Amino acid sequence: MDKRFFKLFNLTEEEAIAILDKSPGQLGENDSRYVAASHLASFPTEASINSLIRAVKNTESSLENRIVRRKSIESLGHLKARQALLLIYGCLADDDCYTVENAVWAIGEIGTRDTNILEEIAKLLDKPEQIYRVIIHTLAKLEYKPALYRILQFVEHDDKTIASAAIATIYRFTGNNSSMPQVVDFLQNPKVYVRRLCIQDLVNVNYYSAIPEIAICSVSPVFRLRGIRMLAEVGIADGVLAFMDIEPYLDKVIFDHPQDLNLVHEYDTTPTLEFSIRELYETDFGRCYLATQTILKNYRNIAGEALIMACTKEAYNDYGAHYHIVKLLGWLKYTPAYPILIEALYNQEPQFQKSRTAAAIALGELGQKQAISKLKDCMETTIWELKYAALISLGKLGSNSGWEMAANDQDWIIQAKVARQRATGKPIHNLINNSEFENDSR
Repeated sequence: MDKRFFKLFNLTEEEAIAILDKSPGQLGENDSRYVAASHLASFPTEASINSLIRAVKNTESSLENRIVRRKSIESLGHLKARQALLLIYGCLADDDCYTVENAVWAIGEIGTRDTNILEEIAKLLDKPEQIYRVIIHTLAKLEYKPALYRILQFVEHDDKTIASAAIATIYRFTGNNSSMPQVVDFLQNPKVYVRRLCIQDLVNVNYYSAIPEIAICSVSPVFRLRGIRMLAEVGIADGVLAFMDIEPYLDKVIFDHPQDLNLVHEYDTTPTLEFSIRELYETDFGRCYLATQTILKNYRNIAGEALIMACTKEAYNDYGAHYHIVKLLGWLKYTPAYPILIEALYNQEPQFQKSRTAAAIALGELGQKQAISKLKDCMETTIWELKYAALISLGKLGSNSGWEMAANDQDWIIQAKVARQRATGKPIHNLINNSEFENDSR
């Protein structure tokens, strides 16, 4: 579990416990019991766990307290607090489906072989208006195969995220993969949350043959890279995959050009540049990629200045739009963007991590050798995606200097990338040539 964002709150453990233990009448203007419950997930101590347990036991009926209870259950799950298992088990009977959802998830994180608990979770599949996807995932994670006959009823569910989880779990329990192509098809669903979540289902059952389709799914590269990496780590350990099997797909996702994606949206008519730039702010990356493609095809000669203006006025504070604008400035080879790309390369804010990778790729596209030293700096980071992108762009700029630095990198993917380059003698930036796409004015 990635816990990078857990410690964003300016609270000590003791302060968070004190706030969580307060009654509503004792809370100060800036106190938040919800924030306190979230923050305590960072502290695997008896004091934090006991405070969270007290919060769960507080069944006062206000909406604020119900929300705090949910978050406290979730934090106990993050902490894998086994001493809270029976208390959380009791929450399965709660009349609030979101409390039940968090209780089911937390039990999955803590882990149990108690068939009484597992059967109570399975029975929730017969109860209306529950969060069935989480229930199915937890039953799969805890390997409770007696739930199979209940899960079967969800394979045709209208909510494709539930159907996806059900199909994948049936494959996990039975070994019958005949329906798994349906899950792969969900990667092209028009709803972004379906595309994102079915990647997790494919990962959960180690469905390696889906890697090429995951690579071209029009969702954020964060989801695709995580999925491919998780599949690769298991597949390579089991001897089913080798790095050479996943390398071209990692290259595509790191480069992240819309030409390499299966776009799920389309325009009836060519939109204006202004509309296309606004589309870069969409939370559905499928729409962002379509807008990116539109700008590259139709507005190459005039988009640079408009994108700089957007970045200066608004996108600098929107990490999704910022990512797409940084990439575009590189593909447009808009040299006045160099300072913005350097600034993005060194941005330390966690939510702008994608923009650092985008900036590394964009600097290689600009072709300015002065960026070599900046890209070499990226090899000191712990962010593997950024190092991978820096290696690609260093190669494109004609520099081998990153290879020696990366040969003994702590991350196995970076080591494998360098070893693969040395073994084949192929340029490390050997990516799909986009020149035909870039010159296509259709």
